[in-house]
Amino acid sequence: MHHPIIDQDIRPMSEFRSGVASFIKQVHETKRPLVITQHGKGVGVLLDVAEYEAMREKIELLEDIQTAIVQLNEGNGVEHHNAKKMILARLNK
Repeated sequence: MHHPIIDQDIRPMSEFRSGVASFIKQVHETKRPLVITQHGKGVGVLLDVAEYEAMREKIELLEDIQTAIVQLNEGNGVEHHNAKKMILARLNK
């Protein structure tokens, strides 16, 4: 995901409300998120759908890696040659 450009990608709620279509177009074209503020504080982020899906996939991969690290630290890992044998045995069934 591209990083927001401060003077282009942070907008107050009132401005967002009056120009929703143009901001959706901006997010889609630039692939940068739009930060929406209210009373000077961030209250929401508008993302392009493809950027959101890519972000979710990365988060899921990182969660899987974290789970694997925990399992390895708990001694639940399988050595490479044993894992290979297990997989080949399943494929040959």
